[in-house]
Amino acid sequence: MGLKNTFAGSEPAATPPAKSTFKVLFACCLAHLTHDGLTDMLYVFFPIWQQLYSLSYFEVGLLKTVFSGSMAFFQLPAGKLGNRVGIAPTLIAGTFITSLALIGVGSTSELLVMGGLLFLGGIGSSAQHPLASSAISGAYTGQGRRAALSAYNFTGDVGKLLFPSLAAFIIARYGWQAAIRSLGCCGLLVALIEAVSLAGAAVGRRKGSGEPGKRFAFKPSFPFTPAFSALCAIGVLDGATRVGLLTYLPFLLRDKGADVTTLGLALGLTFAGGAAGKLICGVLASRGGILRSVILTEAATAAGILGMIVLPLTGELILCPLLGVVLNGTSSVLYGSVPELVEPKARNEAFAVFYTAGIGAGAASPFIYGLLGDAAGVPVTLTVVAVMVLLTLPCTLPLRGKLAHRG
Repeated sequence: MGLKNTFAGSEPAATPPAKSTFKVLFACCLAHLTHDGLTDMLYVFFPIWQQLYSLSYFEVGLLKTVFSGSMAFFQLPAGKLGNRVGIAPTLIAGTFITSLALIGVGSTSELLVMGGLLFLGGIGSSAQHPLASSAISGAYTGQGRRAALSAYNFTGDVGKLLFPSLAAFIIARYGWQAAIRSLGCCGLLVALIEAVSLAGAAVGRRKGSGEPGKRFAFKPSFPFTPAFSALCAIGVLDGATRVGLLTYLPFLLRDKGADVTTLGLALGLTFAGGAAGKLICGVLASRGGILRSVILTEAATAAGILGMIVLPLTGELILCPLLGVVLNGTSSVLYGSVPELVEPKARNEAFAVFYTAGIGAGAASPFIYGLLGDAAGVPVTLTVVAVMVLLTLPCTLPLRGKLAHRG
């Protein structure tokens, strides 16, 4: 999940050439693939770091929270910075910072230094979602914009599938430090490609961003209706579930005999299912209604998590893509419902609030669940995660009659 389309409300002064718009799309898709991949490959490293540094589950969760938390809460400042100094340099700098930080993680044996580098890496990744979506929205118009944003969203899922699998492959042969340094170097190469692709392209400050005296702050100016608040609550529970599950699922698999290659395969299957889930759940929402699809996918997510707990390793691998479908598909349905609950002029801010809440919850959940993991073990923790998913069901009540496609 990310803060997509947050700054998509402005049009360029003139339509840029087709070659220039393609360069913008290519650079932004590559950035999305890389940042999402670098972020989600960390799930493969957590079980290794736990054993290497004798970490508790709480400390493992804290490492994830450090990275995801800084990424979540610096998205709005990163968007504002891009408005002031330019989208292209901010986006390129973000990729460069994240890549260098992860290379540093693979070059240190000090846990505190590792935590600081992960915090820095999260800050670098915070720029990608708001600025890349803004750049694409400024470069394309009409149906071309919708198609370009769809391509952008899809490449993020490709990164989630590709990088954890590559990380597991390299770890099995050369060790975790070589893996994270190698993939961090891939990020540096991507930053260079971004710089070349965006050089001279129609990407810059957002219109009106240079107004003197404009405050470097964000404050929602639209009313929080019960329906929008309920949607945000579902997003919070959904985000906390997704990140909490993905953080501790590798430990569950490891305890059932999975090696690092199998962990990479399991995560790859889950993320592949997640990519398909965006399409499947979108079709489900259009045909069966948004509320029905949310209720169905959240209930299926809870059942899938419980299935992962009780099944043997082979059964878990079979279940992984199916769990990925419902785990990731709900978010796309929720995202598409935001415009129906606020006035058109407030949509940018509504997206910002919705995604910051969801990503923030995802950032906080690993260390909270880590405390429970230390006290009761991973199976009990994931059982609680499954129960928390079901709390989304009463949150759908204020949404009844508020969405266009109710089914």
